[in-house]
Amino acid sequence: MSSDAPNQPKPEEDGVNVDATQSKKAAKKEAAKQQKRAAAAAAAAVTAISLDAPDPLAAHYGDIPLEDLQSKSVTGREWTEVGSLAEGLEGRTVLVRGRAQTVRAVSKKMAFLIVREKGFTVQCVLSVSPDVVSLGMVKFTTGLSRESYVDVEGTVSVPHSPIKGASQQVEIQVRKVYCISKAVPTLPINIEDAARSELEIDKALQAGEQLVRVNQDTRLNFRVLDLRTPSNQGIFRVQCQVENIFRQFLLSEGFVGIHTPKLIAGSSEGGSAVFRLDYKGQPACLAQSPQLHKQMAICGDFGRVFEVGPVFRAEDSFTHRHLCEFTGLDVEMEIKEHYSEVMDIVDRLFVALFDSLNERCQKELEAIGKQYPFEPLKYLRKTLRLTFQEGVQLLKEAGIEIDPLGDLNTESERKLGQLVLEKYGTEFYILHHYPLAVRPFYTMPCSDDPTYSNSFDIFIRGKP
Repeated sequence: MSSDAPNQPKPEEDGVNVDATQSKKAAKKEAAKQQKRAAAAAAAAVTAISLDAPDPLAAHYGDIPLEDLQSKSVTGREWTEVGSLAEGLEGRTVLVRGRAQTVRAVSKKMAFLIVREKGFTVQCVLSVSPDVVSLGMVKFTTGLSRESYVDVEGTVSVPHSPIKGASQQVEIQVRKVYCISKAVPTLPINIEDAARSELEIDKALQAGEQLVRVNQDTRLNFRVLDLRTPSNQGIFRVQCQVENIFRQFLLSEGFVGIHTPKLIAGSSEGGSAVFRLDYKGQPACLAQSPQLHKQMAICGDFGRVFEVGPVFRAEDSFTHRHLCEFTGLDVEMEIKEHYSEVMDIVDRLFVALFDSLNERCQKELEAIGKQYPFEPLKYLRKTLRLTFQEGVQLLKEAGIEIDPLGDLNTESERKLGQLVLEKYGTEFYILHHYPLAVRPFYTMPCSDDPTYSNSFDIFIRGKP
């Protein structure tokens, strides 16, 4: 017992250690309280200034009056398209105009604004900072209704992590924001709902979640809003490119663009129903095809002609292959010696079309694929050509009997497309040398076998 006594601390020393520790803790607590009080006081002071005093940055945000939109002057300002915002613009000051797709307030001092233009979106960040962003600017922005038209000016920055809520992988650090046209607070369609894929909805249902599905009738009733979805923006732009490529290619091949009548006295093509109407007391109908007038142009020594125009057919079938109105891409050309000359043009035309879309419309195709998933088309540099007999033989080898002098039905066409893909690795091919009995009256019979004709169809994924 006595031998351990010298190692025990003295009572007075122990007391001194306890007091020192407690005093340090108390000092730290007091310092923390003072910091909190100081921060609260500073925040209160800022809020008081923002509420009671005029905002020195008031000119950097707000609603643009109508009189300021009446083409008073040309300022020389340049807008940057949202779709062109990329990392190469980091540090640049840009001005963008688009729809306020979403607004998310993080706090009174910070908010995120997603701006959409032509289907592309960018994240805009507002963070209160002296002489740059005020509390009033944040409050104004968070009060914007969805789909309002806005101008945003700021500096492009590149975040450290990928941005999931926008198509562009850069941000705009906002310095100015103006509302050009304010949308109503409640819209009949939310763009996010209208842009949702069926696959996404089905996955949510399997997970026990409920997502809004925008039906076709609702889309058509509010078509202006539906057109704003990224997929629809992409579809119309791809359609435009298809027409442009079609025209450019054929013009380079010596074709002449023509415009044929769409209001005619009688049916222009057999096998299709027509829309009949009264034309000043005379019977008339909408043109089912420009076929007759294209052939008139060839007989009129034009040599090669094409047309991009509307086609009307009074179809009663409710399938995606039967349309009452569509835009036709029609070609007609004289043949020097062999109908393969036409197939040569078709071959090069479609390969050029596929190549150009893959090269020029990557963003549009990606936007379409998010809502309507699809696989890239498989095609050959030199398009595969099969005779009708060869196609029938492929089907026969697969256990499908087809009349060698009859036509292919929808199911056999689809099956043949699968067989061609498996054997030749292409989803695009030409089937020619059809039986004469199933082709139009003006089709030329084959020289070696008049039961067949010098005609062809083109197939994409088993569909002509």
